[in-house]
Amino acid sequence: MVDPGAGLLADVYERVGQVVRRPETWARPTRTEWTVHELLAHLLLDARRALVTLNTPADALPDTDRVTYWRGFRPQDTDGASAHVAFVRATAAAYPDPSTLVDEWDETSRAAAHACRVAEPDVVATQGHALTTADFVHTLVLEATVHLLDLTVAVPDAPAPPDAALGQVRAVLEALARGPLPARWDDLTAVLKGTGRAPLDEADRAWLGPRAELFPLLG
Repeated sequence: MVDPGAGLLADVYERVGQVVRRPETWARPTRTEWTVHELLAHLLLDARRALVTLNTPADALPDTDRVTYWRGFRPQDTDGASAHVAFVRATAAAYPDPSTLVDEWDETSRAAAHACRVAEPDVVATQGHALTTADFVHTLVLEATVHLLDLTVAVPDAPAPPDAALGQVRAVLEALARGPLPARWDDLTAVLKGTGRAPLDEADRAWLGPRAELFPLLG
């Protein structure tokens, strides 16, 4: 195993599966522009990318890491972002029987988690960057953890992310925030506020000072 994050990724992916295997969840809203069914299509793209990336060695030294990778992913109202939203909706619509998408998620996410678990320490290439395998796995954990929270906002009794995954996300957010987040925030609150899924209140802004202008720290 290149990093304990590989086992953590398998855990988070399985919790996503526990949500989407319930047919009554598919049409429910999420914290994103997508329904549960549509957000699963987005997550499936990430699991597929994991399989490609782990088999794409970089021909250069790392130019980003588990923190700096996210600096290019601040929320922006761009044509590219809008196009991706539409692409994901079209992809989800190509699965008229949502259970087929769920089956593909189960198969692909388990393969991706296994590939992360057995990957050799190396430098891999993805999205125009080079980073270590361990840092790449860490980025997968972060995205899956945040989207698990997105998936479950309208799903009662849904599994929460593992504490260790929330802690990893908080650590990245604190690095992006250039300092600690308020100690009164538990890790769940830190993730929701750090990613713009919950608003900062006046007390938060007073505590953060000028750093409040950095929020949301990533989308």
